Amino acid sequence: MSLPKLSQSYWLQTTTIPSFPSLTQPIETDVAIIGGGITGITTAYLLAKHGVRVTVIEADRLCHGTTGHTTAKMTAQHDLIYHELIAHFGEDSARQYYEANKEALQSILHIVKEHDIHCDLSVEDAYVYTTEETQLYKLEAEWKAYETLGIDGAYVDQLSLPFSIQGAVMMRNQAQFHPLHYIKTLVELAVKYGASFYEQTVAQHIETTERPIVRTKNGATITCDTVVICTHFPFFDPAFYFARLHAERSYVIAVEAHERLQGMYLSANEPKRSLRCTTMDGKPLLLIGGESHKVGQGINMIQHYEALQSFCEHTFGLSHVLYRWSAQDLITLDNLPYIGPIRKSLPHILVATGYRKWGMTTSMVAARLLTDLALQKEHRYAHLFTPSRFIADPSLNNLFTEGIDVAKHFLTGKLEYALLTPHDISKGEGAVVNVDGKRAGAYRDEQGTLYVVDTTCTHMGCELEWNNSERSWDCPCHGSRFCFTGKVLEGPAIEPLQQLKGDE
Repeated sequence: MSLPKLSQSYWLQTTTIPSFPSLTQPIETDVAIIGGGITGITTAYLLAKHGVRVTVIEADRLCHGTTGHTTAKMTAQHDLIYHELIAHFGEDSARQYYEANKEALQSILHIVKEHDIHCDLSVEDAYVYTTEETQLYKLEAEWKAYETLGIDGAYVDQLSLPFSIQGAVMMRNQAQFHPLHYIKTLVELAVKYGASFYEQTVAQHIETTERPIVRTKNGATITCDTVVICTHFPFFDPAFYFARLHAERSYVIAVEAHERLQGMYLSANEPKRSLRCTTMDGKPLLLIGGESHKVGQGINMIQHYEALQSFCEHTFGLSHVLYRWSAQDLITLDNLPYIGPIRKSLPHILVATGYRKWGMTTSMVAARLLTDLALQKEHRYAHLFTPSRFIADPSLNNLFTEGIDVAKHFLTGKLEYALLTPHDISKGEGAVVNVDGKRAGAYRDEQGTLYVVDTTCTHMGCELEWNNSERSWDCPCHGSRFCFTGKVLEGPAIEPLQQLKGDE
């Protein structure tokens, strides 16, 4: 069984999102949305429907970031989280979290029905299962939390999977869909309602005047009443979000299947495995995800795909991998998203981030909340998701752990001495190299063209690691990613890497 040579998201390969020009002139608007993923687009749709003037800018193409690389499950079952939420936040907050995501799912289903969006939508039960008896206590504690919160589900000990389990918790009537077919319609509707979209427009700074001014890299400005930052990692960071978030990558393969898998499945034990089916040309396509790790800290990246491939072959007997791709997700100190004012003193600058791999439902939670805040309305979940919260347990532990991890990788990168030179790099290979006694990064494409860059991250100076699967330079400290040419792929970094000349 072989893997596709290049990463290809099934969603992006089968959908064309409308394209838009870049912003080149100063403009005024009511709400400026920075980031053209599902949260920004959904928020634009909701606000424009209310008659608000909305402008959305995207640094690259709409939906070509995490939104275009999701597994596209819509569910309030976010792993084994409800027992944890009750323990750390209390029963009322845990119930609010469930209700917020349940309402978000219903909102998406309503939009699909209202506008007759053809997006391969199917309502499915969702399961978290374990194959290990030692993990049963976690499943039992989660089921007890379901009962306490009144979550519609069940505890089962058998599943329609080709292997036996020890137990599983099920949440009824969740859903799955083709995310970009859905989002394409939202973009078209938002434009119809008066929203404006601009691509290839990088936001660099926000002037926090009475009416905020967004300044872009190409010199254009947006003057507005409210700024909404949906850039995954906030590009504008007056509240030290870089220390309150960490980035993880996870991987997906799409395999031609013989029959459709009913339900959506996630393993509680490691290594994580996410299982669900979609439809391609009327035939079932099995999506297998997992292999999460902190950005820049994984093994040889292609081995993550190979692990999923091996699991698929041994478990399902399937070998025809059609697509493979990876996604990047941000996780907060206490595992709840940050949605609301970026800091208390800046109520007109809003942020949404830290979705912990559950962006399809959380994006609607965020869009509904951000819309109400922009319209200066009260929202019942605002306190739960406010970025200004700090829950001592587990935030203090995680803050300390993340700080140690960043320091370790910062020092390790600075002390590393590269033995290779750019001349040693073969076609299709990339590696850390030595250029004039300094650490650099080199990649040689299949045509033989050599690209050499400074591997010092432009965010806070950590040293980058080569990702041979995605052909990118990844930061192990805060999750920034750069193309082999030096272009920024993922924040928090804004500036590209310096290009160097390698000795040939």
